[in-house]
Amino acid sequence: MSMCDPELGSGKAKEPSMGGRCRGSWYEQFLQPCLVELLGSTLFIFIGCLSVIENGTDTGLLQPALAHGLALALIIATLGNISGGHFNPAVSLAATLIGGFNLVMLLPYWISQLCGGLLGAALAKAVSPEERFWNASGAAFATVQEPGQVVGAVVAELILTTLLILVVCMGAINERTQGPLAPFSIGFAVTVDILAGGAVSGACMNPARAFGPAVVANHWAFHWIYWLGPLLASLLVGMLIR
Repeated sequence: MSMCDPELGSGKAKEPSMGGRCRGSWYEQFLQPCLVELLGSTLFIFIGCLSVIENGTDTGLLQPALAHGLALALIIATLGNISGGHFNPAVSLAATLIGGFNLVMLLPYWISQLCGGLLGAALAKAVSPEERFWNASGAAFATVQEPGQVVGAVVAELILTTLLILVVCMGAINERTQGPLAPFSIGFAVTVDILAGGAVSGACMNPARAFGPAVVANHWAFHWIYWLGPLLASLLVGMLIR
């Protein structure tokens, strides 16, 4: 399966498309993928935020790790053939760098993903008890509290996101290595990353995942970590695979 040329770079790595058919209309080729990225990001970040807000002390990182991983796997499996199933600005950047995504679509995807992050976080806040929302921990709230934690958090986000993006690029985009289980491999990578690094940095691995809750909670302390780490990981993976 491969996308049509207008949505792809010139490299060998390519993303799946809707049934492998060439999509000719402007709506199917440009608008529909952005709407799907908006929808998928909203659903993913709604579920992710809710799992953190409603997380009990007895479950630790297990509940958010499973919720994020399973949700992302299901959403990619359901919607990935339309948009490529990025739902993450760092993934879109990496896909562009390895030649699997058209640079022209990068900014519209980023806007869709960030808007989805904002909608998902706002919906999670709307359906949750107010005290639980403000007491929640995680990357958008209170994982990194002191300057001494910054270096460790940036390195953690870099490494964790590198693993995630490698799984995405090699499992879903690269023609030589892509396979049908890619959505669930990606979800499993998210689960593993959160279990491993959630206590260090919050294991966001996704600027949109951090941006939405930051806006809703108006909490911007150390927010830049969740842009710097993932985007550096995109550049690293781009250099490794390109």
